[in-house]
Amino acid sequence: MARKLRVQYKGAIYHVTIRGVERRTIFDDADDLERFLERLGEAVEASGVRLYLFCLMTNHAHLLVETPRSNLSAFMHKLQTAYTVYYNLRHKRVGHLMQGRFGAKPVEGDEYLLALSRYIHLNPIFVGPMTGQPLGRRLIALRDYRWSSYRGYAGLAKSSEFVDEVPILAMMETPERKQRQAYRRFVEAGIAKTDDEFLEILKGATWGIGGSEFQERIRDLHTDMANQVKRPEDVSFRHAARKISSEAVVDIVADTFGMKSDDLKKRRYDCVVRAVAAQMLGRYAGMNQRDIGGLLNMGTGSAVCRQLKRLRDRRVRGSDLEADIEGIESALEKGKDFSGRS
Repeated sequence: MARKLRVQYKGAIYHVTIRGVERRTIFDDADDLERFLERLGEAVEASGVRLYLFCLMTNHAHLLVETPRSNLSAFMHKLQTAYTVYYNLRHKRVGHLMQGRFGAKPVEGDEYLLALSRYIHLNPIFVGPMTGQPLGRRLIALRDYRWSSYRGYAGLAKSSEFVDEVPILAMMETPERKQRQAYRRFVEAGIAKTDDEFLEILKGATWGIGGSEFQERIRDLHTDMANQVKRPEDVSFRHAARKISSEAVVDIVADTFGMKSDDLKKRRYDCVVRAVAAQMLGRYAGMNQRDIGGLLNMGTGSAVCRQLKRLRDRRVRGSDLEADIEGIESALEKGKDFSGRS
């Protein structure tokens, strides 16, 4: 039976799920969970997606992702491949780790997006050993659970640097200083009273998570895509982008900002151009954060992650860098067949 085409378009938001093959464990311990989050952060930066939240369980994981570049499949391919290679080497196994293709349902914004965020964040206390436990124990377990983005959203721990919390917190319609408290109340209210109406929508979501008009639009997009391709496969993989050499990326960034390429590899305090170079190396040269840190002399992968977080924050607040970054991206998009400069 032909498998269903993946509907992908710029700006789409998806509820993504991955599961272990035959529902087997994909995270054996904290080391596995930490490594998955590390790979997740790298894939977010390299693919240019916006990750709104995550929740990792023993044999499955939930992600809420927006794709400004219409590249969900490429993003998930990078993430799943990197983690599977790590897991198989560490646990001395071979073969597939994940069960078939990842699940991905488009999500309508606002009301449905907010309700879905609560559903995902409550996952740890509605499945497994916490099912049926007293409300007090569930509340403690939820607030203590380390492997989701909830603690960051609720102000109970430092937020993950690769998670964009701003859009969902903004839905709280309270002053910014009270948004985390309001979101925490919203999510934790779902412990005692489940959102049965939303759960029914979730169960019946054939084409996407949203109202009837939204689902019809997704269905029409699917039909259009099916008419354009002959083979039942993810459309985004029909035109795989070629990587650009790291030297070419560094040269283009340096030229844009009127610098020498070697200067980007020198340690400087609060040099935003180096952060731009790091972002472009991940996206267009396919490098992970550890290798970027080595090339640009930034130190560890964590140091690179912090630089990228500062760059994202600066761009969200509004920045004079936008025109330069757009110019770099345009040059790199045109130069995907470019192997480097002399």
